Amino acid sequence: MDDELRPGADHVSVGLDAQGRVASWSAEAERVTGRPAREVLGRRLSVPDPVEAEPSSGERRAAEEALRESEQGFRLLVQSVQDYGIFMLDRIGNISSWNAGAQRIKGWSAREAIGRHFSMFYPAEDVAAGKPARELEVAVAEGRLEDEGWRIRKDGTRFWANVVITALYDEAHRLHGFGKVTRDMTERRNAEQALRERRRLVGHLVEAQEVERRRIAWDVHDESIQSMVAVGMRLQLLASRLPEPHASAVAGLDDAVQAAIGRLRGLVSRLRPPELDQHGLVEAVSAYVEEVAGRWGLAHAVRDELTAEPSAAAAITAYRICQEALSNIHKHARATRVDLHLSTTDNGTLVRISDDGAGTAGEDAGSGHFGLVEMHERAEAANGWLSVTSVPGRGTSVEFWLPMLPDVMGLEP
Repeated sequence: MDDELRPGADHVSVGLDAQGRVASWSAEAERVTGRPAREVLGRRLSVPDPVEAEPSSGERRAAEEALRESEQGFRLLVQSVQDYGIFMLDRIGNISSWNAGAQRIKGWSAREAIGRHFSMFYPAEDVAAGKPARELEVAVAEGRLEDEGWRIRKDGTRFWANVVITALYDEAHRLHGFGKVTRDMTERRNAEQALRERRRLVGHLVEAQEVERRRIAWDVHDESIQSMVAVGMRLQLLASRLPEPHASAVAGLDDAVQAAIGRLRGLVSRLRPPELDQHGLVEAVSAYVEEVAGRWGLAHAVRDELTAEPSAAAAITAYRICQEALSNIHKHARATRVDLHLSTTDNGTLVRISDDGAGTAGEDAGSGHFGLVEMHERAEAANGWLSVTSVPGRGTSVEFWLPMLPDVMGLEP
């Protein structure tokens, strides 16, 4: 027959079998000890000192007070947050709580919002399409939903919101409702749109600039240079028929014409390097580096690890950035050597230009150095990126990446 422990006024009832295992466990025993019946039934029970066996009423009160303070602190935190709208929905989407951030973002007070369906924040077209209900369904199925889209303020204006809806369950895993966190992202979206528009305009400007450069190069080559070549030939013919000292004077004029033709051909090459169209990016960059580094007294090397030729648009952008970077090295770096490395990385073209100069380009970039600004804009307009790192006394490295554009041509490895 079961033994029972009944500590008088507390009505704690514990039944033991003949082997001393717990056979019954009253609700009061569960309340006092904090251990449910399923944890103790069938286990052996020794009867310790009652003072040690049961938490004192003082300990229980302290624990309950700590829990209340924690819950109150959390409620105060949620209610005080201004940058996020945090509120609760019941199982069907009616608003059951409302914080200060929700009022600031959406315009409704707690009295106006609580009890109403959260679909009032959605544009009419989203409500008609069933978006609010669908979002709750997804939150239930997946545990949470995150979305960005237009929402409506009390005054009827729209704002771009980032929304997270989390399904909330009780201990029995029954749906209790939903937690909803909203953030006004309108300023960020406007800034992103402005940046995209700026990049689009820069892209159009760069494209127009390249078209105009090509037109000028063709005009200079086909008209000015050809005309001057004809003048030079006539001067040479005339010099061959004149006696001295007139022949030497005409020959001097021919030398001046030939020098002018050379300068014009250099201009044509800078406007639209023929190597770029004929042989590709590496040949064009190598020819330019060979020319300017020799003129500036720089030791140099170009390392080619491209496995795919960039499109014409990407190639001319890369070439122009290399031109500007080398010009900056000549003007500011006080370098003795420059190295270029071209490779294919992440389905794009990666170029690194390093020098051994003073290492001040990073400071120039921070102060709005025009050449670096132009390089950044060119890279970003092509949906790429550019970074500049400098170590004082150890040189500067300009690195940029441009994506492959649709007319990518594979090369033999």
